Amino acid sequence: MIGRRPFSERRNPPERQQHLRLHIEPFIGRVKLTDLTTAHVTDFLNRLRGADRSIAMVRKIRTSLRTALEFAREQRLVAVNVAAAGRRKRSNGRHDGDLPFKAGRDFPTKAELKLLIDNAPDHWRAFIITAIFTGMRASELRGLPWANVDFENRVIHVSQRADCYAKIGPPKSKAGWRDIPLTPLVVNTLRQQRLMTGSHEFVFANRNGNVNYHTNFLKEVWTPLQKACGVGHYEFHSLRHAAASLFIELGWQPKRIQAVLGHSSITMTFDRYGHLFPQQDLADDMKRLEAAIGAV
Repeated sequence: MIGRRPFSERRNPPERQQHLRLHIEPFIGRVKLTDLTTAHVTDFLNRLRGADRSIAMVRKIRTSLRTALEFAREQRLVAVNVAAAGRRKRSNGRHDGDLPFKAGRDFPTKAELKLLIDNAPDHWRAFIITAIFTGMRASELRGLPWANVDFENRVIHVSQRADCYAKIGPPKSKAGWRDIPLTPLVVNTLRQQRLMTGSHEFVFANRNGNVNYHTNFLKEVWTPLQKACGVGHYEFHSLRHAAASLFIELGWQPKRIQAVLGHSSITMTFDRYGHLFPQQDLADDMKRLEAAIGAV
């Protein structure tokens, strides 16, 4: 099994050990190496994204898995490195996982977002609406206390999150500490949610008042909801990308989007969403440049 360290400490630095312990073992650690297939790897990566791992983190974990399986192949524990086999290179030199985000493929279109909102179960409607209009990570939503919802100023203060074990901790990075403005729809929906949850500490608590497990939500709510709406199979994290596209459509500046999404750098924002920003006509820009200084 992958969790039994089938490769040496020399090939298993601390970061890779962490990837194995925290990400790989919980998802596919019980699968025997000889039974592992490309389909397992694909499903594993999709589940990672649905569990609120960032794109950068998923790529690192995929690299760690691929390295582990390559060592296993060298030791003749497996015949093929199925993690390497699942990474296809396209004609433009990019890999499958490196394509720019696109509505209808990587995140829901506006029409699909409306379907998801209209058909969401009552208990989860606020959760989905808040995700769409704030871009908050699932872990941040699950760990959100009512004390951090400022109805008067229409702002959510992000200062903590709930991990996959429902344990409360600080945001992913320093940039994760942030304030997010709320639309009237989100404010009204959260007011209704407040009436439903009563005295619970967390905004999106389960019926016992405790933090929800994200895997339960994906299995019992998110997947059935998408099937009922007839939309494509999207990871829940895709709502974060949908929010970013809406912010860009509104004309928000990249720095503001970076702050609201909690990206650690503006480079991350541009790397993920730069292609969604309006492309200017360079020829017209050059003409305006000449006119600005009165050139003849």
